[in-house]
Amino acid sequence: MYAIIKTGGKQYKVCEGDEIYVEKIDAEDGAEVELEVVMAGAEGNIVLGKDAAKVTGKVVKTGKQKKVTVFKFKAKKNYRRHQGHRQPYTKIAITKIAM
Repeated sequence: MYAIIKTGGKQYKVCEGDEIYVEKIDAEDGAEVELEVVMAGAEGNIVLGKDAAKVTGKVVKTGKQKKVTVFKFKAKKNYRRHQGHRQPYTKIAITKIAM
């Protein structure tokens, strides 16, 4: 059984036991979360819509990804800008998919 969930403006295909990295959500580590379902399927049976299934997961950890360096430069103009960015994320373990 699998499900397509939507969180943080992106969609993910998940099965029970999967661990996914999503945009940061407001939940503490160890908390149970319910995710929005777009579609669910099992052995040729596909159900669409928000009432297709119920997907629950457990928040494993919240953190920041590796730093991405942004450097802007224009030749002969003495223009240099240096900026770093670390995107926050939440790691979720999918515990149950119920149709």
